[in-house]
Amino acid sequence: MSDVQTLMDMGFPKERVEYALQVTSHKGVELAMEWLLAHVDEEIPTPAAGGGGAPTEDNAPSSSGGGATDVAEAAVAKSLKCDDCGKVLKDQTEVEYHAAKTGHSNFSESTEEKKALTEDEKKAQLAMIEEKLKQKRIEREEREKVDALERERNRIRSGKDMIEARRRMEEIEMKKIVDQRKREKEEEKAARDRVRAQIEADKAARKAREQPAQQQQLSDAVASVSSTTTATSPTGVKQPPREYTETRIQVRLQDGSTLASEFNVKEPLSAVRVFIQVKTGIETPFALMTSFPRKIFADDDYEKPLEVLGLVPSAVIIMTKPAA
Repeated sequence: MSDVQTLMDMGFPKERVEYALQVTSHKGVELAMEWLLAHVDEEIPTPAAGGGGAPTEDNAPSSSGGGATDVAEAAVAKSLKCDDCGKVLKDQTEVEYHAAKTGHSNFSESTEEKKALTEDEKKAQLAMIEEKLKQKRIEREEREKVDALERERNRIRSGKDMIEARRRMEEIEMKKIVDQRKREKEEEKAARDRVRAQIEADKAARKAREQPAQQQQLSDAVASVSSTTTATSPTGVKQPPREYTETRIQVRLQDGSTLASEFNVKEPLSAVRVFIQVKTGIETPFALMTSFPRKIFADDDYEKPLEVLGLVPSAVIIMTKPAA
């Protein structure tokens, strides 16, 4: 709202408001209001009229029409009056303001002159204006409080939205990590299953290859027995060593538990190490040794067959830490 409209709402005429703002160099409503209250009875300068001024003595009617002139002077309108409420208004500006404020539309000219404000009326009007200013200031402060509260609510709401978005992002990242770990475990399990299946397939192939040889050895033994005499062999003659195709290996783990399985005597010691890894899932390096005689197997021992290492027909192998 402009300063002119604010002062007009307080009851001042538009012309006097504009002049008061001009005199006070438009420095605000309060200075203009003080000037208006201090110069209530003063006439404000008006622009010089054109050639159509008031009639002078030179162009006044002749004395013969004196009676009519007196009546005309007596009938000159000095103000305007609202026919709806009876309020006396000074000029057209006040009429327009009164009509806009009250909605009244019936006005007429009046010979009644609007009286100047008395000191008490001035004080009353000043108090009323100050009260209006105070009320407007309170309303402005209330609006500012409401605006500040709304801004604070928007700030808090924005902060909550950011926290919620951050929480959702963290949940998504956590889900990705869990899914990745799950996939890695599944891949590790699939790899172990492939190794186990390969070991089983190798065993089956070896048994299939060795079965004809075992049958041939059995036939040769039967033929040898049938060709010998019934006489007993002399005492002191040693029996030929027995041929073994399988050996039973018992592994003692580092935690005290044991594993046992049968292996072909031709298999290398590395097959026992792979068997331990598959059964226990251990991926860290380890070494193997025998307790009696005490021997820690070297790297090249893992490529030697079990029968060469003396682990036939059975043996106990201990799992230990690799040599530094």
